[in-house]
Amino acid sequence: MDRNFESAVGWLYGMQLHGIKLGLGKIEALVDGLGLHVKGARAPKFLHVAGTNGKGSVCAMLDSICRAAGLKTGLFISPHLITFRERIRVNGAMISEEEVVSGLQAIREMSADWDQQPTFFEIVTALGLAHFQRHGVDVAVLETGMGGRLDATNVVTPAVSVITPIGFDHTLWLGDSLAAIAGEKAGIIKPGVPVVISPQEPTAETTLREAALRCGAPFYSITAPVTGLEVALEGSHQRWNAAAAIKAIELAGIKASGEAIANGLRNVEWPGRFQHIDDRLVLDGAHNPAAIERLVQTWREVYGEEKATLIVGILKDKDVRGVCQALLPIAARVIVLPVKNERSSDPDDVVKIFREFGVESSAESELAAALAKARPRPERMLLTGSLFLIGEALAGLSQTLAEKSNQ
Repeated sequence: MDRNFESAVGWLYGMQLHGIKLGLGKIEALVDGLGLHVKGARAPKFLHVAGTNGKGSVCAMLDSICRAAGLKTGLFISPHLITFRERIRVNGAMISEEEVVSGLQAIREMSADWDQQPTFFEIVTALGLAHFQRHGVDVAVLETGMGGRLDATNVVTPAVSVITPIGFDHTLWLGDSLAAIAGEKAGIIKPGVPVVISPQEPTAETTLREAALRCGAPFYSITAPVTGLEVALEGSHQRWNAAAAIKAIELAGIKASGEAIANGLRNVEWPGRFQHIDDRLVLDGAHNPAAIERLVQTWREVYGEEKATLIVGILKDKDVRGVCQALLPIAARVIVLPVKNERSSDPDDVVKIFREFGVESSAESELAAALAKARPRPERMLLTGSLFLIGEALAGLSQTLAEKSNQ
């Protein structure tokens, strides 16, 4: 691996020390300084997606459909699972190490004397937008990082805005009521730009409708899932995500034939979302109660009344008790792990919660030990609770496969 890449990304992650500072001032300065086109005729068609759950799946579907229609696409998502380069892609290909190095160097030099340094996510957003412009993409699919109104991705003027189901997550920054969170997500709605919303809780839908009305944005609510098409991602909720993606393609004025839509949905890839590793192990990055409820529903759709040996890791700034409670219907027993992140919850604390609910639980310090402990059990295994944990698992599996191929 290029040591310059490691150094550049190390500097970038060091910018996390500046914390999360919501606002558009610094991203606008980065866009201006880099000469990026984020609105008007010289910009690509931006498809902007916010929400609490499902936004990554919708982004993956939008990208896949547009590529199937013959368009050159940019895809900006977060977080990554194994490598930082996953966050920024052109036609499915990850940004190269060399382009990360040169792009970050340009941003670092430009912002060196700023009184207030840009945050990690502002820098990554600027890096992605610059990469898309350099490669001349036709369509750029942008997933918001957290909120919407003050999210760095909101620097663009999109062809369409999409808001997936809203629930409780990131409440420290977005508010502790559904109306407040929806108000932040609604910030991606732009005057005259059509907005597509997935099914919402009534309070959230009212907030979104009112926001669209205030700025004259045509408002479209998804009322039925996709039927009659193969969707590569498992779970009935993915058919609702597919319906949102198809409507967004239409409203953005993108010419995608029925064949392109079918091919795009059939071939869409989105790792870490009900991903089958083998016939015994499933990985899913659900990390808030609403996402866990959909995961449990999907488990029921695929495996009926079977229960699972759960291997769980949860960040402490999530609704830990809510996540545990939502997993109860499919929990035969639970093995709790620390997430390799400074925000990890204490496994012993999570074990106590599951035991309060009457579930056999234990803790392990390493993923390999947890899998070894779970394998002899008769149940299938489900690894969940954090995308960071899923990334660790996928990285370990990739390394194992690489070692076997070199033997």
